[in-house]
Amino acid sequence: MAAMETTIRELVSTAREYVEVSVESAKLTAAEKISLLVSNLVAGALVALVFFFFLLFVSVAGALAISNWLQLPWAGWLAMGGVYLLAGIVVWMIKEQWIRIPVMNNIIQQLFKNDAGHETDQEH
Repeated sequence: MAAMETTIRELVSTAREYVEVSVESAKLTAAEKISLLVSNLVAGALVALVFFFFLLFVSVAGALAISNWLQLPWAGWLAMGGVYLLAGIVVWMIKEQWIRIPVMNNIIQQLFKNDAGHETDQEH
């Protein structure tokens, strides 16, 4: 009877250790995926910031060039404003297909990669 109690205690102890290791593994996996997601968001934000400054300086140069060409100081700024208004309307119209869905898919894909870095076999 004592041998059976010892075996049960060992089994319970092993099961407890298994649960603890599984919880730790899940925590580490979650931390890894969250850190990957945050690092990708930060990298994307930095690229967007650099692109913003590029666009800002090109816009100022374009506005000044158009103003010079037309000999009207306000015309270049108005033309660039019109270009941005048109671009904003186009982006608003295609935001679902080009922005929201790809961003959601990318985040979901990063969160549901298995440990080897490949997607799981589940269909999206």
